[in-house]
Amino acid sequence: MNTPMNTLAAPAESRARATEPRARFTDLLAAEWLKFRSLRSIPWVLGLSALAVIAAGLKSALYTRDHYTPGDGDPAVMAQVALNDAFNMASADILLLVAGGLGAIVIAGEYATGLIRTTLAAVPDRRAVLLAKACVLATAMLGFGLLTVGVSFGLTQAILSDVGIGRSLGDPAAFRYVAAAVLFGPVCALVGLGLGTLIRHSAGAVVGTVVVLFFLPSLVTERYRWTADLLHALPLPAFQRLARTSLAGLRPTDYPATVTGSWITFAAWALGSVAVATLVIHRRDH
Repeated sequence: MNTPMNTLAAPAESRARATEPRARFTDLLAAEWLKFRSLRSIPWVLGLSALAVIAAGLKSALYTRDHYTPGDGDPAVMAQVALNDAFNMASADILLLVAGGLGAIVIAGEYATGLIRTTLAAVPDRRAVLLAKACVLATAMLGFGLLTVGVSFGLTQAILSDVGIGRSLGDPAAFRYVAAAVLFGPVCALVGLGLGTLIRHSAGAVVGTVVVLFFLPSLVTERYRWTADLLHALPLPAFQRLARTSLAGLRPTDYPATVTGSWITFAAWALGSVAVATLVIHRRDH
């Protein structure tokens, strides 16, 4: 009795798949890193945004140095000015838009091109794929933040040291400022990743990320307790609080944000975005 060839081939293919080694998490990290750095626009976007942040800091520091007389001004106020010169709100906005946009594109772009189907077919564990992508994205933006903020801080404080107001990382307020600026990028990127997984459309995901991170804080005030709690629970206001050496000089409010609460906000958005994205990709694509 003759046995069809396709009948013999099927068990052979099944045995081959069964004996094929399961992808390790390090393999997924390597694959995601390869996909991330293969996007031609990323080096240009990161490079130009880094130059913009550093140039803005140098311009501010030079202006402060040229218009400040040593000994004048309140020391606490000048300490805040010196830190703001290193990484002001314009720089924070640039980092927010760049990191959030990249986070949205790295996942939504795969849905747009259909590459996500190949990835999920090759790796049955959808959650591991998403976690690997999140790790690569967060690490890349952390490195970007360390380099950009570190260079800007070093150069601007060296300039301001000529008039005696330059800050050192040994100062707890300065260290908190720099740490908040460095971590702000990964937080925004992971928020973009979460929204990109939900929306699955590149333009829609980027717009959604900008609305949540950039525009939503401007719609909420500290007038009432519940609105103040909502405002303080957003990443951009959390960074603004961490960037303040003190609350002196700000408009009085009955519900001020706290440093501890702001760090919790950072952690909650980063971990929550990854958790939501992991749940969505597991349920929707399984």
